[in-house]
Amino acid sequence: MASHHQDKTKSSAGDEVIPPSTPSEMNTSPIDLGHIEVMQILNEHGEVDQGLEPSLSDERLLEVYRAMILARTFDQRMLTMQRQGRMGTFAPNTGQEACTVGQVVPLTKDDWYSPSYRSFGAQIMRGWPMEHLMRLWAGFHDGFPPPENVNDLPFSIVIGSHVLPAVGLGMGMNYKKKNDCVVVNFGDGASSQGAVSEALNFAAVYKAPVVFVCENNGWAISTPTAKQTANEVIAARGVAYGIPSIRVDGNDILAMVFAVDEAAKRARNGDGPTFIEAITYRMSLHTTADDPTVYRDEQEVLPWGKRCPITRFEIYLKNKNLLTNDSIQEITESCEQEVIAARDKFYSMPSANPGEIFDHLYEIMPEELSQQRDEYRKRLDDKGVDYE
Repeated sequence: MASHHQDKTKSSAGDEVIPPSTPSEMNTSPIDLGHIEVMQILNEHGEVDQGLEPSLSDERLLEVYRAMILARTFDQRMLTMQRQGRMGTFAPNTGQEACTVGQVVPLTKDDWYSPSYRSFGAQIMRGWPMEHLMRLWAGFHDGFPPPENVNDLPFSIVIGSHVLPAVGLGMGMNYKKKNDCVVVNFGDGASSQGAVSEALNFAAVYKAPVVFVCENNGWAISTPTAKQTANEVIAARGVAYGIPSIRVDGNDILAMVFAVDEAAKRARNGDGPTFIEAITYRMSLHTTADDPTVYRDEQEVLPWGKRCPITRFEIYLKNKNLLTNDSIQEITESCEQEVIAARDKFYSMPSANPGEIFDHLYEIMPEELSQQRDEYRKRLDDKGVDYE
């Protein structure tokens, strides 16, 4: 067998230079980023790791539980309203309540939150009136801006596009020397977007006080995580950018609170970003325009029903003598009444004027659009619809 010989050359300074290895000599094995364990504090049986159990008061624990029940109640009511034609579309969150609520429990009023479109449980806990969110999902532009004195950004429909602005917000905090942080939520599908990679790199380099929460629910619409990335550990992307990263059982409310709390403390102390991958499952539809039975087997869904975050938390609270079957029923009925009251407020709000649909596109309306408007108004006249 012929031996390989590397020719040495001289640099202009007279130093020996060894040329790069040939492709056959390069080590093309994947870089080992290490195995990132999934942190769990509260398991499916309600058993808790007391060494990691977050120090929440009894009152706060019950407040968190009620927020999870309220999120699911709102979810179910919105799905019904969409099927009745009251909403254009809706993105259910059933089974992901621990992820959604847990990521904002440690935040202060001065911290900022950048939600995704499935984050309504967090938004409600942050102070968004439910009728406001109903207005948003019904397509009214006045539903998008956050309520006054709530440090939240509106969510973006363009997948992953809100992550970079969240990093910019964090950098602004650094410039102003504020000891606050930003939590930004996105899904496993959004993690494939280039803007998210740019955001991770920028945050790492400039130590932006940002907590990245990637809610990995297994599906990006109809694309499974295995088709999103060759590395099943999405948190490894954070490691690759030099960001401390962790995987968390996203159906464990205590683990979510603990992880985000620790990450928020790091951010506020000037130690930069943290990447949290929350492992959960999308039990329901991607949106109401979706039929998941077309692309996934029901047998895949069934085991996750046993990992319900609400049921798990109920066992924990019962073991602490904070919940009984009677108090569960009382909380559930109270949440149902609150959602119905919000629905009634939403119904009482002014509806859209169909005559305005063409009014805000151009300062001077093009002739072609003017003709379309006239045709549309004629159709409204024929139907007896008042558009003035």
